[in-house]
Amino acid sequence: MEKIFDCLIDSFIEDKVGVTEGFLSASLSAHLKDNLIALFENKKLVNAGVGNDMLVNQDKLIRSDVIYWLDRKHDNQYENDFFDLMNRFVAYLNRTCYTGITGYEFHYALYEPGTFYKKHIDQFQHNGSRQYSMIMYLNAGWKIEDGGELRIYHADEEQNISPNSGKSVFFKSSDLAHEVLLTNKQRMSITGWLKIN
Repeated sequence: MEKIFDCLIDSFIEDKVGVTEGFLSASLSAHLKDNLIALFENKKLVNAGVGNDMLVNQDKLIRSDVIYWLDRKHDNQYENDFFDLMNRFVAYLNRTCYTGITGYEFHYALYEPGTFYKKHIDQFQHNGSRQYSMIMYLNAGWKIEDGGELRIYHADEEQNISPNSGKSVFFKSSDLAHEVLLTNKQRMSITGWLKIN
């Protein structure tokens, strides 16, 4: 795994956006996707909001995905496998890059056809705990015409990243505005933040 971790970190250092394949194994990715589909079918996902716990705004003209927070309390084997992987990555990141990450939070995210998330920054205005944003995609066989790309706004250019299964994206939460473009197909991911207290 350290080669994959290095690939993600090295591409982040080079371009402010780390991208790598295989961060989630094919098996773990498939199981997490199955979890997400089951949660969706059982109506466990909720409308995502904009803002922090104190000021949550559920405006579907800004963001129209549905989410479900991962938690070890669920005692789900595959969520726990995911958390074990994140513990390894955070330990490696702290050891090699001295980032001081002390925690994280992740949720499943599902975009139905016709949904999107307008341009935004991940770090809250009055709370700097979110240090790095991470997204892991769960979409097998994704095509350009399916839409749903992650668009990242650099100072002098835009970068579009397709949400193909197995791909992971990593960037500073306070630095880069980004959006999820209109999706034409059900689009699934695990999205979250590496945090400091």
